[in-house]
Parts: sequence; C-alpha cells; structure tokens
Amino acid sequence: MSTHQSGHDLADLWSRVTGTQAAPPGWLVLATGAAALLAVLARPLWHLARNAVTIAHEGGHGLAALLTGRKLAGIRLHSDTSGLTLSYGRPTGPGMVLTALAGYTAPALLGLGCAALLAADRITLLLWLAIALLLALLVRIRNAFGLFTVLIAGGAFFLVSWFGTAQVQAGFAYLGCWFLLFGAVRPVLELQHQRRIGWARDSDADQLARLTHIPGLAWITVFLLTALACLALGAAWLLQPLQL
Repeated sequence: MSTHQSGHDLADLWSRVTGTQAAPPGWLVLATGAAALLAVLARPLWHLARNAVTIAHEGGHGLAALLTGRKLAGIRLHSDTSGLTLSYGRPTGPGMVLTALAGYTAPALLGLGCAALLAADRITLLLWLAIALLLALLVRIRNAFGLFTVLIAGGAFFLVSWFGTAQVQAGFAYLGCWFLLFGAVRPVLELQHQRRIGWARDSDADQLARLTHIPGLAWITVFLLTALACLALGAAWLLQPLQL
C-alpha cells in the first residue's frame, strides 16, 4: 500500500470517527431507554449488567487518583460485581477525598458525558472514546476476571463500531448511555441499605466521613443527588429530538 493511500485511509477513518451521524429514530431512543431501565430493575439482569457500572466506578477511583498525584497500584474487578482500586499517597487530604468521592459519581458523570455526545450526533466518536478508555483501564487491571470483563466490553464496542450498521451503532450507544444514567442510581440505594444493616462499614461514604468529619449519610446524599441530576439532564438531552 502506498504512503498516499495509507494517509488517505487514515484521513477517512479520522473523518468517520469525528464526524456526525444521523439522529436515530425516536422509537430506538425510547426502546433502548426502556431496555436499560429493565436491566437495572430486574435482579437477574442487574447482577450481570452491574459489571459495567463497576468498571465505571473503579475507573473513576483510578482516574481521580492519577489526577490528584497519587500512585495507582492497580484495579481489581470481582465476579460478585464488587471492585477494588489501590492507590498510594497521603492517607488524608484533598487527593484522598477526591479519590474516594469519584467512585459512586463516575457512572453518572460518564453517562452524562455520553448523553452530551449523543445529543451532538457523535455516535461513532462515543464508541471509539469508550474503546480508548477501556484500553487505558485494561493496563491497570490486576486480576483475571477483571481482564476478561474489560476485554469483553472493549471487544463489544470495537465489533459494533467497526462492523455494525448505523442503526446498530446508535442502538448500542444509546443503550449504554441510558444504562449508565439509570444504573448510577441503584448502587447508591444499595449502599445505604447495606450501611443501615451494618454490612458496609468501610464503604466510600464511610471513608469520606472519616476523612472529612461529615456524616456518611451526607455523602450518600451527594452520591444520590449527583446520580439523579445527571439522569434528569442526560434524559433531557437524549429525548430532545423527540420534542422537535
């Protein structure tokens, strides 16, 4: 292949990734939203799909640790949909607070970012950014189940983005976005239930309480309000074409 042809192909790929796509039909937006809500509410589906929320949760911890100057030792994802992010640095201070805060807020904020891209008709860009984020996470994973989970997720995004039709890509992107927005709420409610019965004494909320001397319930409220605000705003963006 000539250098000219190679450059032309790269330019075409870049144009494809960064360009806009036609907005999907309204029924697809509503159907993917309903499917995502079902996956969150139905216990058997939630137990499987919750791994996607765990990936975002632990990725949020990891990113916050790096951005605040902490040393990220690794991330583990477990088959019971729990996870663990290990970082080293000062045991107190803003860096540790932001790292602990990032977990439960990350899925909602990520879902909101996805909604912004979809509202701007950047479906392909969303899919490729997801692949890039999963690749960045992959090098930090430190257990076999975590590697398997992230590889499966990344492979799904790649196959859809490379081989899927425009409608398949739109459906996959909207489904993932809706799921992050809806799925960010349930773990917060589950966490408070576990705290109430004494099963989560070392949760993110309790760590934040020890770090800031602000009650854990206040941090649960922050998590929940963040998730609900992102859901409301993200839904408004996703449903905007239906109102035209």
